[in-house]
Amino acid sequence: MASSSSSASNIPPPTRSWTYHRVFLSFRGKDTRNGFTSHLYAALNRKGITTYKDDKNLRKGNVISDELLKAIEESRFAVIVLSPNYASSTWCLDELCKILDCNNNLGQHIVVVFYGVEPSDVRHQKRTFQEAFKNHQHRFGEDSEKIQRWRDALTQVAAYSGWTSINQNEAELVENIYLKK
Repeated sequence: MASSSSSASNIPPPTRSWTYHRVFLSFRGKDTRNGFTSHLYAALNRKGITTYKDDKNLRKGNVISDELLKAIEESRFAVIVLSPNYASSTWCLDELCKILDCNNNLGQHIVVVFYGVEPSDVRHQKRTFQEAFKNHQHRFGEDSEKIQRWRDALTQVAAYSGWTSINQNEAELVENIYLKK
């Protein structure tokens, strides 16, 4: 008789029964809110896809609210728009960690858009990402566990095959981003 035990790494995340295909958009507001992200939001809605964007009835601050965490957990998909100033926001980095947790534990699907950044800059925290982490280290201390978690999350998400805006027509890019599964 074969053994029924297996290592935790071989166990796939539980499949969740999704009531509807909700998308959570993670983005740095000052980089993309009124441009790329607003166009992506409109395109997804035109396709009949319920999309969560944080600019309505959400308290702003340094700590992610319970409302936002719930919105991430209840979304079947997360679209992460990594832009030059994404890593400067502790809010965005905390969102990213939560999204990756939901991906690993709930089977949430992730779509990555590299908006004005190269995947290698995100993966290795170069250029604006390097500057952001210098500021975070000054604020939280160099050996902060939180900073390491953020770095690991960026490295992990940068390994995803994603969409890039560099040398792309934005309108075509928005229309080509689709969610499958």
